[in-house]
Amino acid sequence: MNKIISLLTVGVMLAAMMGKKTAEKPSCKAYVLIEASTCAVLEGENPDQQLECGYMSKLMGLLLVAEDIEAGKLSLLEEITAPQAVYGTKGAVVWLEPGDKMTVEELLKSVIIGNANDAMLTLACACEGSEEEFVSRMNSEAFDLGLRNTAFYGACGYQGDHDRTTARELAVICAKLSEHEILRPYLTTWRDFVRSGQTELVSENTLTRTYDRHMGFKACHSDEDGYSVAEGGAGASGSVFIAVVLGAPDAETSMKTAKDLINRGLSEYKVTATMFPEEMLRPMKVKGGAELAVELGLAGQSSLVIPRSVGELRTVTVIPEYINAPVEKGQRLGTAAFYSGDTLVWETDVVAKESVPMLTYLYILEKMLYKL
Repeated sequence: MNKIISLLTVGVMLAAMMGKKTAEKPSCKAYVLIEASTCAVLEGENPDQQLECGYMSKLMGLLLVAEDIEAGKLSLLEEITAPQAVYGTKGAVVWLEPGDKMTVEELLKSVIIGNANDAMLTLACACEGSEEEFVSRMNSEAFDLGLRNTAFYGACGYQGDHDRTTARELAVICAKLSEHEILRPYLTTWRDFVRSGQTELVSENTLTRTYDRHMGFKACHSDEDGYSVAEGGAGASGSVFIAVVLGAPDAETSMKTAKDLINRGLSEYKVTATMFPEEMLRPMKVKGGAELAVELGLAGQSSLVIPRSVGELRTVTVIPEYINAPVEKGQRLGTAAFYSGDTLVWETDVVAKESVPMLTYLYILEKMLYKL
């Protein structure tokens, strides 16, 4: 999680360092643009302001359902019986009554395309036995993802639940959803039918049928919170950008803002790897050690999102001339910093590849006995 947070910071630094000219700020409560593989923030207005998210909270529920399907806990063709909890469900529904049966696939369609609360409740109970347990798992997953400004109180995101999140944290949830190919057909469908064709589903996200780069995720609105959309777009290179717009005054503004953000992401940014060859790190001298030197390596390398105008990154390593024994494997011995021009964009530790014990008389005696 530290990696995600650091890369988010990098994204903000990059936008600032390039003196980037952004479009006129849209009239919404908050918005953000991130790159999915790094979760780097590239543009944003109030991205960390906590807001009620309405039906958007279903995105976390869908993430849990996708995990259970891929783990074999559920299957798409499996029939699920609607629990007693669906009785009297308010808001968007597919008119499920307790005891009705629908396949997991139809329930997914109902949630993703139709925002159906009764379908989400049915999936929640199938996954965890009750809505309460499912909501507890939603919050646990959010915590594991490092989302500290997100809280769920119901599985459906119905207005009275008062679920809260931020534009950035909702975008991180969408980034995780983008990894689950099993959901892609439903996330990209505008109109479908369930219950033997008796119930029509139409997505509120009109980008599903009007945007050729569309890959998800959800749109919703309410009188209190305005119009919101979480939208993803994929480029020819495979890079995915996610825009979240919360609290726009109308559907047209929310959709246009999300589409413009993703188009800028795809056209103005690229993903690059640090790709620093460890062979360029000379072994460090070890004083008083059983070995004269220790091999060095990087604690990790990473992918970064940078403007397309930026060329190769420059690497600066800071390593002392020697170290005193003993040396532990993985011990931090220096730093490697990656620069775009004069701006630091990422930093990692230089570490020891192996342990080097102190050179003692006992060690020398053990070696002599071993050779004898």
